[in-house]
Amino acid sequence: MTSKCQPSDIPPQNLSTGTVMLDSNVSKSLQDSKSASCGFVSVFFPITMMVTGMVGNSLAMLLVYNAYRRKENKRKKSFLLCIGSLALTDLFGQVLTTPIVISVYRADLTWERVDSSGTLCAFFGVCMTTFGLCPLFLASAMAIERALAITAPHWYSHYMKTTLTKQILVIIWCLVLLFALLPVAGVGQYTLQWPGTWCFISTGDKDVTGNTFFATTFAALGIFSLLVTLSCNVVTIRALVARCKAKASSTQASKQWERLTTETVIQLMGIMCVLLTCWSPLLILMLKMISTHTSSHHCKSAAASLLPSQDLQMDCNFFLTAIRLASLNQILDPWVYLLLREILLRKFCQVASAVSRCSLEDQKETQSLDVLNKKPIQSDNVQKQSLNMENCNLNGGNEEQ
Repeated sequence: MTSKCQPSDIPPQNLSTGTVMLDSNVSKSLQDSKSASCGFVSVFFPITMMVTGMVGNSLAMLLVYNAYRRKENKRKKSFLLCIGSLALTDLFGQVLTTPIVISVYRADLTWERVDSSGTLCAFFGVCMTTFGLCPLFLASAMAIERALAITAPHWYSHYMKTTLTKQILVIIWCLVLLFALLPVAGVGQYTLQWPGTWCFISTGDKDVTGNTFFATTFAALGIFSLLVTLSCNVVTIRALVARCKAKASSTQASKQWERLTTETVIQLMGIMCVLLTCWSPLLILMLKMISTHTSSHHCKSAAASLLPSQDLQMDCNFFLTAIRLASLNQILDPWVYLLLREILLRKFCQVASAVSRCSLEDQKETQSLDVLNKKPIQSDNVQKQSLNMENCNLNGGNEEQ
């Protein structure tokens, strides 16, 4: 099912012949600009993202549950609790928001048919904010947990308990939820965003009480959590590489440590790439739109006008793509944190070890050939030296006689 923005989205006063006389050519150009500005949207996106996200997060939660029951190491239990809470948060975010989007698509992109009172828009905005910031803060918590486990293992084993981990997770959820409820309390506002299928923080209504503060705080918190995650992952990678070099030997334990280090470094690099790709466009664009006092819901008025702003429409198109990328992070989270490590990283390390083994064998063969080639030369030199010594001895004996 695909759809374009409906003509009913155009404000009636812009189509009234009593207010503004539009001839047939102008009306045709208005319809063309409306269709072009709205773009081609499809219900395929939310359905596909919901199905893949539910499968990935459910599988991750199942693996975490089984591993949590088997593990006796408290350090691993804390990490598994973090991963399980992240998968649960992403799963709830998709289950609560995607059915609303699909319902709006079935209603021909007319939000008023689904939510005439506007209450559902506020609920949708709270969900988008809560399940947007929670994964970012949970990723930061896991990055801090890994950094402490590697750089301060004694402190970590003494103070980091599963009870403390659970308390931290509950605090993150509660604080983010309270922040998301600020527009309901009158600080900030959630508005219907272009193309009319979702609601989110308004970035352009400066007249609304606390709206600029709320939108700016959301973007700042998101960027701050990204920086914390990246910094802690970099610290962890450096510490792992340093410990791996210190354990460099031919023992079985050092080889196992080297393999685990390689897997962890690849996983952390994947996490950083996914977070930057999925969240940076949305957060940076939000700051830009806040500074220019524009919002995605302004695209409707721009599309209905005869001279729509190209910059505004470009921001609206990019804003829709950015929010889809941020939603894609909920699908990729279980793979980069758990499933990728369990399935793909081991295969990658096996291939890498096979390639390195082949290169080492080639190097050994080359060295053995060089040794074989050098042996005759060395024997010839020894023979020549012995002959020279014999000649010298003979010459010396003749002189003495």
